[in-house]
Amino acid sequence: MPLENIHKQAFAAAEATHCAEEQGQFWEMYERLFANQRAIEPVAGHAEALGLDVEAFEACMESDRHAEAIRQDMKVARSAGATGTPSFVVAKTDPDNPAKVTGITFIRGAQSYDRFKSALDEALDGDTTGE
Repeated sequence: MPLENIHKQAFAAAEATHCAEEQGQFWEMYERLFANQRAIEPVAGHAEALGLDVEAFEACMESDRHAEAIRQDMKVARSAGATGTPSFVVAKTDPDNPAKVTGITFIRGAQSYDRFKSALDEALDGDTTGE
């Protein structure tokens, strides 16, 4: 959920992780950009530091080929109630029908261990009231 109103390079960072994923290094890029939030640009420098094919990475970034998927993910997240990060959905899937979930709880923002434990306990107990 790249929040551009808070961080102007957030969307480019999201695209960079997907371009790095094309070379098998999504999480490496994610971790690097997260650790260097004040120095995201130039993104190609991070690709080089990770040993990526910089030319292929830059071509990916220039193509914007992941932009629509990122925007679609943001739209789905907003429709589920996510307004920022972090956001979590805790639920239990039905083993006979994985599309059916129960015990749905939406957790917004950084929360305590006790809050997560409570949500997990509710989901596992079958409580469908959620929040």
